[in-house]
Amino acid sequence: STIKAGHSDSGNGSGGCTLLLFYQYIEPVLDENEFQSLFNHIETTGEQYSICGRARVATEGVNCTLTGSYDNIRQWCKSLRSYAGAEVGGSGTETETGRKYFANTEFKLTDDLPLGQAFKNFHAFRVDEIVNYGLAGERAPAVSMSGVHLEPKDYHKKMTEDNTVIIDVRNHYEAAIGKFNPPMGGAQYIDPLMRKSTEFPVWLDKPETKKILKGKQVLMYCTGGIRCERASALLRTKIEHEEDTKQLGIKGVYQLQGGIDKYFREFPEGGWWKGKNYVFDKRFAHAPPVVENLERQQKSGEVLGKCGACHKPWDRYRGKKRCPTCGVPLLICKECHNADKQKTKKIDKNVKCDLCVKEGITSKRELRDKEKKEMAAYEKMLREKYGFKEINPKKSSSTGIHSSVTNKPMKKAKIVPNPNKITRLFIKNLNIREIDQPQLCELVEGITHIEWILDRNTKQWYGAVFVEVSTPENAAKAVGSIHKQKVYGRVVHCSFNKPDPKSIWPPPNTKI
Repeated sequence: STIKAGHSDSGNGSGGCTLLLFYQYIEPVLDENEFQSLFNHIETTGEQYSICGRARVATEGVNCTLTGSYDNIRQWCKSLRSYAGAEVGGSGTETETGRKYFANTEFKLTDDLPLGQAFKNFHAFRVDEIVNYGLAGERAPAVSMSGVHLEPKDYHKKMTEDNTVIIDVRNHYEAAIGKFNPPMGGAQYIDPLMRKSTEFPVWLDKPETKKILKGKQVLMYCTGGIRCERASALLRTKIEHEEDTKQLGIKGVYQLQGGIDKYFREFPEGGWWKGKNYVFDKRFAHAPPVVENLERQQKSGEVLGKCGACHKPWDRYRGKKRCPTCGVPLLICKECHNADKQKTKKIDKNVKCDLCVKEGITSKRELRDKEKKEMAAYEKMLREKYGFKEINPKKSSSTGIHSSVTNKPMKKAKIVPNPNKITRLFIKNLNIREIDQPQLCELVEGITHIEWILDRNTKQWYGAVFVEVSTPENAAKAVGSIHKQKVYGRVVHCSFNKPDPKSIWPPPNTKI
């Protein structure tokens, strides 16, 4: 169900857990006092209602993927809806500002999911952007400039119109297993072939992109709607301020309100959708509800992706395999995964994601050089047209484009000796504004458990973790590749850490 502004949702859950997805941009942005008050409210009420999952909090807004009980999730939404903001007065006391940031927020709920799909703990952390586009601060286009928000029925109809393009604002590895497939004569589907969202501004500025958009209606979509907010605002800002973009004669910019998630609720049989929807929660991916039920009964369905090793149809990202060149999730089928695990048929470094294969990328250095070249041209455009200062790649962590795809260290990965076959690692000095569970899993291969170490006084995470990895080899690789290397602007320390025999390791609530 969806809880909209001015609506309530009541009833009794029939078991399992409830998943909550929502985002909210805030303009004007929060000052430091307002931010800290909101952050504290989210943390305190999250613990009060036993909420688990991830909350990205920035001065520009909030982006959450959470689980909890049927009643507690709804109570937490209610508390956020009524939160009126606070500022610290001269006496040190908090007073309400009257800014109800979440008065119109659309909370998307999915009830009765298996308890195994619930997150194990609650992690709220500060970030520069609630979606990392590399558009923080003065570079951020105003969300008020975002495209026309179309409800699923209107968007569905819009996809049938000619002289229209539909841009998939998600990463390519998401589009590889599912996407919109408008009817013949309708919108032209465009995959920008991105590995991460920070590549979108560069893609949008390419001459070949502008050629495709010329004289067209532009539709955008993503999983829940949040990525379209900045993406559509960026395009409309360029139309308004850049003469060459203005001359393209773009006939309107539109985005899917509520994203694929809401479209599935309106069109449970799928509509113009084909394949699976990649999600950043423990469902991993899912088809429209009617299709999902049929697939469960028939144990078959339409598969768009393929295994990177044997190339058979496959659409499940399992086993935490990643492309050795660019670091994005890698599609590996069950048979190939088991063969690799049993060492009867190893998956070597020649097995790459389809994007690296398509682009002929053979090494991390080659990819970095390609990205640096594209970013240099984009930075030059920003300086000339907007007067923005050049980002110093050594000081900035906002874009990630200046480093590798996952912002991993630059040195070549090596495996250090691990004679005691230890699989627990201690990692410290991580950037608390940038590192979350997905980022940490990109940084260290094969993580199975994470214990976020909290400050004893503030109860907030301060950049240190214990992690359990699946094999001693993964542990040795992690120490060899990230120890004393700069990640998101901080020199990280990573060491083997043998568990105390008297303690319980890993703790039951740390499994990912």
